[in-house]
Amino acid sequence: MNALKNKVQLIGNLGNDPEIIILENGNKLAKFSMATNESYKNSKGERVTETQWHNVVAWGKTAEIVENYLTKGKEVAVEGKLTSRSYETKEGEKRYITEIQCKELLMLDK
Repeated sequence: MNALKNKVQLIGNLGNDPEIIILENGNKLAKFSMATNESYKNSKGERVTETQWHNVVAWGKTAEIVENYLTKGKEVAVEGKLTSRSYETKEGEKRYITEIQCKELLMLDK
């Protein structure tokens, strides 16, 4: 059950081309946004689609796969864990962000 404590699985489409960052130590980082859609019928019987946006980061070999094969609009399944962090803007404002740290990736487009 420990593996289920912080596990996220999503299927969606990339909202942008991945941003690839190579760190000073040579590690590779890929960052991209991903949209998931949920559809339902409201009380009037109309179909409503809600889109949620997620920030995803991938490291190492997974980042290399992202760099070589993924582009805006591609459908993917990701599995990983939810992480939160804070950072400071150039203006000195503190910002908070929640990301999915991708451990596994499955490309669903043909």
